[in-house]
Amino acid sequence: MTATLDQLVAPGVYDLPFDQYLADPVAGGSLSASGVKRILPPGCPAKFRLWRTEPREDKRHLDLGHAAHKIVLGAGAEIVKVDADEWRTNAVKADVAAIRAAGKTPLRPSDYDTAHAMAAEVRKHPVASKLFEPGTGKAEQTLVWRDGPSGVWRRSRLDWLPDPLENRRMLIADYKTAKSSAPVDIPKAVHDYGYHIQGDFYLAGVEALGLADGAVFLLVVQEKEPPYLVTVVELTAYAMKVGRLLNRLAMNTYAMCVANDHWPGHTDDIALLGLPPWVESLYAEEINKP
Repeated sequence: MTATLDQLVAPGVYDLPFDQYLADPVAGGSLSASGVKRILPPGCPAKFRLWRTEPREDKRHLDLGHAAHKIVLGAGAEIVKVDADEWRTNAVKADVAAIRAAGKTPLRPSDYDTAHAMAAEVRKHPVASKLFEPGTGKAEQTLVWRDGPSGVWRRSRLDWLPDPLENRRMLIADYKTAKSSAPVDIPKAVHDYGYHIQGDFYLAGVEALGLADGAVFLLVVQEKEPPYLVTVVELTAYAMKVGRLLNRLAMNTYAMCVANDHWPGHTDDIALLGLPPWVESLYAEEINKP
């Protein structure tokens, strides 16, 4: 089902370079999980519209994660080791800039070694190694489909699209690097980064395109410090339902904004606001005295 950019005329699975995916190749525009997170509070439609059109920020602090992603999945920007621990001289800065301009990821020698060490730990993990096993699927696949209730075109870029297996549920795994992969810390990250929104978005695409019934979304979370611990997570049904609710709200908002060509800020009305709840609770007894 893999196609190329010039065939992007209908719902389906497409094999697109990352920059073309980011540029939104769907005629008339589409909504991704990243867009959902910018439409919903604390974002708003006005911020989403600016984000969609402005140049993307060069997040160099994410280079290590991108490199580990490339090694684990076998797809993504080429990694180039820069033989200098400090990037302060003009010559090294010029080399790094040229690498970035070519669409590649420059790494210090220590980060280069770390990325490979992280990938080695993923390959040793009894579950994670199976989820991204070479020959069992395709990396970096783009799903494009049209949402029925809202009519909005949607797109997602899956880290890994497994080949269908008879009598087995499809496991849609997404690789994340993090400060901590401890189960006690992951729920906050899920909320902060909207992984439940992303998970529901991915599964909606898989279902809409008829790729699998009852697929499961998994997170493969790995720490960026030794010993590079890995935790594989399945989100609860409740978390996924919250993700679906938020996606529906964002799609309805997006559809209304497109129809009216109006992209409001946080509110068009007067906002009646008080103090933070924890502050109000400090004074509740005095305020409520008869």
